[in-house]
Amino acid sequence: MLEHGPALTAYGRRRRPEPPEPLPEPTVDAHTHLDACGCVSAADVAAAMDRAAAVGVARAVTVADDLASARWVVRAAYWDPRVTAAVALHPTRTANVTEAEFAEIERLAADPRVVAVGETGLDHYWDYSPPAAQQESFRRHIDLARRLGKPLMIHDRDAHDDVLRILCEERLPGTVIFHCFSGDAAMARHCVESGYILSFAGPVTFRNAAELREAALVVPGEQLLVETDAPFLTPHPHRGAANEPYCLPWTLRGLAELRGVPVDQLAAETRQTAERVFRLGELPPP
Repeated sequence: MLEHGPALTAYGRRRRPEPPEPLPEPTVDAHTHLDACGCVSAADVAAAMDRAAAVGVARAVTVADDLASARWVVRAAYWDPRVTAAVALHPTRTANVTEAEFAEIERLAADPRVVAVGETGLDHYWDYSPPAAQQESFRRHIDLARRLGKPLMIHDRDAHDDVLRILCEERLPGTVIFHCFSGDAAMARHCVESGYILSFAGPVTFRNAAELREAALVVPGEQLLVETDAPFLTPHPHRGAANEPYCLPWTLRGLAELRGVPVDQLAAETRQTAERVFRLGELPPP
């Protein structure tokens, strides 16, 4: 659910919370944007991942939203063994994409340190890209994920029906991940029955997100991921502050409390799901 324009500068100025209590079991941040968190160099990435590791967040998938970001996340995945990448054009960045630009996205997505094609999908909230361009790009990314044999990582903002419709119409890769799932319990059940993976971010800890919190109850552990979507969507009790992978324990603890399971159990389940869907055990060293 990456935001754009002035939001990035505003988030970059927000304070960084003090670290949370470390998790009793390590887990994986399934979706973050280290470049938008202010990381530029290998040293920046290492420092961010050191902060994360200190509280039990062992690995992170850093996700591109445009071509420049795609180039950067692939480099970052070689800077630190704890970092992997996902590559695609965010739906709000799909207007006037050239064939040469998409060919470079395809080349970058094929890199062995890239574990997913994403984030791609539809966004009916922002009006940066026309709906027709978004849908064409979404279908092309679905085809790319299927050809590469990599998971498809979906951005779905105010577009549930159209996203589900296109998924029904296309030949899908083996794994489909709804990044920052934002639907209700009925949609979650449909996704679970379809075999999709649902990833929950900070909003699941918000007390006013009743429908989302109900949705989080119907997802089995083997189809569940947790993420920060940093630097956005900082979880309670630091909503509005800057977000980073080290903030993930607040989301995981809130989700564990909501589901009525021990924190160590949920940390282990989400780590195992991430290891399976991203094939982390099969990655070549950077």
